[in-house]
Amino acid sequence: MRLTAKQRLFADEYIKSGNATQAAIKAGYSKRTAKQIATENLSKPYLKSYIDKKIAEIESHKIADAKEVLQFYTRVLREEETEEVALPAGDDVVTIEKKPSFKDRLTAAKELMKRYPLSDPLVKAQLKKLQAEADTAEWKRNELTGENANHENTMLVDDIGGMSDGDN
Repeated sequence: MRLTAKQRLFADEYIKSGNATQAAIKAGYSKRTAKQIATENLSKPYLKSYIDKKIAEIESHKIADAKEVLQFYTRVLREEETEEVALPAGDDVVTIEKKPSFKDRLTAAKELMKRYPLSDPLVKAQLKKLQAEADTAEWKRNELTGENANHENTMLVDDIGGMSDGDN
C-alpha cells in the first residue's frame, strides 16, 4: 500500500523527533486528534515498514563499512591522511597539517595485515599448526568414541591424496 503525502510527512517527522504526537501535528493532523492518529499510524504495517527502512538507510550511512576502514588504513600507511595539530607560537597558537608518524603508519599496516593474514608466511605457519592441532584433537575424539575404526582407511587415503609437495 502506498503512503499518502500526510503519512509520509508524519513518518519523516517521527524519524527526526521520535515523538509521534508532534510528528502528527507537524504533518498537518489536528492537534485534538494528533495522539490518536499517531498511534494509528504507527500500528499500520506499511507505514512502520517505511519508517524502519528509512532508519536503516540513515544508520547505514553513519557507520563505516569494511571497505571504507581499509581505505582509511591504506591512506594512513601511504601518508595520504593528515591531521591538524595546534602548536604554541609565542602568544599565539599555530595550526599545522601533520602527516602520520612512523608509529601510526606501522599500526595501520598491522591492522591491514590482520585482514589479509595469508600473505604473511609466519601467519601461514601458525594457521597450519593450528589446523594440525585441530585435526589431531578431532582424531583423538574419534578414537575415544570409536569412530576412527570405521573411517581409518578412508582418512589415510584422503590424507595421502590431499598432500602436495608444499605440505611436507
